[in-house]
Amino acid sequence: MASALRQTAFRATLRGLASAPRWGAPRIAAARSMSSSVPARSDALFVHRDTPYNNPSIPFAWTEENLKEANEIVSHYPENYKKAAVIPLLHLAQKQNDNFLSISAMNYVAEFLEMPPMRVYEVATFYTMFNRTPVGKYFVQVCTTTPCMLGGCGAESVLNALQERLGIHPGETTPDGKFTMIEVECLGACSNAPMVQINDDYYEDLTPQSMVRIIDALERGEHVKPGNQDGRLNAAPAGNERTLTHKPYGPGEFCVPEFR
Repeated sequence: MASALRQTAFRATLRGLASAPRWGAPRIAAARSMSSSVPARSDALFVHRDTPYNNPSIPFAWTEENLKEANEIVSHYPENYKKAAVIPLLHLAQKQNDNFLSISAMNYVAEFLEMPPMRVYEVATFYTMFNRTPVGKYFVQVCTTTPCMLGGCGAESVLNALQERLGIHPGETTPDGKFTMIEVECLGACSNAPMVQINDDYYEDLTPQSMVRIIDALERGEHVKPGNQDGRLNAAPAGNERTLTHKPYGPGEFCVPEFR
């Protein structure tokens, strides 16, 4: 009896193997795809394709001023480890190239540091602070993470004010090419929320009104002082002091707690 059961099970296994699809056999498509991304754009972050505005034939070289700065940066690294300067040099190249890190700029940095271009591409495609497509003269990054959503008047009101003032949505550039706006994750100024980063500067403690004033000034070509926009000092408490409200005791002095 046991032998008969084993033979039956063995025959069932063989039938299952015989009916299994062979390698290369057509597969039945799934009922629906679980991916919501657009396949045509899925490689845009790490694949370069030549365009009229971004191809290796467009020349790039340091300006006289940036050449001095690049040499100064490299001088802080040992000669056999100067490739470690790739991040600050890519940042410098992007700044020189109107907030845009082109393929020519990456190739130039690779040659300048005597390292394979692929190693530079790996860095440039890993960090989101490098813009591999052209952006506006003023690159406005709006933090919409939880602290900025909850802080002050809220990041959503700042974002809405920007959209209304500039006439664009996140990911778009104004027709005159002056402003590009995107939403970003935490920029590390949570105690001064809501805030935005414009190029290399932080603007904090924003309201819809102060955000519009900043954009108006930049559009006129004026310099706007970065940092807090409501008058408080750095990240000091808003309003009255909440810590060290009395003179602290010095060395050798005894602090007796007050009981009330």
